Amino acid sequence: MNTVSRIALVTGATRGIGFETVRQLAENGVHTLLAGRNRERAVEAALKLQAQGLPVEAIVLDVTDAASIDAAVADVERRHGRLDILVNNAGIAIDAADKGVSGQSLETWRTTFDTNVFGLIAVTRAFLPLLHKSTAGRIVNVSSALGSVTLHADPSSFIYDFKIPAYNVSKSAVNAWTVQLAYELRDSTIKVNTIHPGYVKTEMNHVDGEQRGELEVPDGARTSVRLALIDDDGPNGGFYYLDEVLPW
Repeated sequence: MNTVSRIALVTGATRGIGFETVRQLAENGVHTLLAGRNRERAVEAALKLQAQGLPVEAIVLDVTDAASIDAAVADVERRHGRLDILVNNAGIAIDAADKGVSGQSLETWRTTFDTNVFGLIAVTRAFLPLLHKSTAGRIVNVSSALGSVTLHADPSSFIYDFKIPAYNVSKSAVNAWTVQLAYELRDSTIKVNTIHPGYVKTEMNHVDGEQRGELEVPDGARTSVRLALIDDDGPNGGFYYLDEVLPW
């Protein structure tokens, strides 16, 4: 893909994989909007990348707030008139480790789905008109191998014992939404895929004072960036980790 003058937006981008995704897209020449719920944090993060000479802007976007989403869409339309790349990176994991599968509260399920599923869907629906104005729109939904029903049902799978129920099921829903949306967009210039970033050393994987991630953050952003920059002959409706196709 020719990245000259491309406009991208990354949600949940003030730190971790989202921040690194912004960096890597900008290093590829993409004008990237760094989105965060808190204006001060978004501006601070954007300024760090601007200081490195990268084409990055801050934008306020809370994926759980309809008014915030609408304001962000209006802001992008006013500034740029279109959107070429949307990376739905924002997500939370709040399961109680000692509650098991059936013991998680309904509040945990609802809060998790509000961000990881309904927020993602709301943001995507809101930005679709601007993505349709692109000559080659790209949507990347950040999921997880923990959302793979196939792998969870296989006792020999590397994730078989990682039952983080609300988080896992929310990512399964993201995968299912991606397949549905890819079908709708199959005859358009927009491609939508879902990705597994890997087991990354982020705050989400810092548990009880122990860092349980395996990959460095730059590696965790690589799959999102690769799918964001695919050419016209790239995939639509797939689930990827780097070049590997993952099972649903």
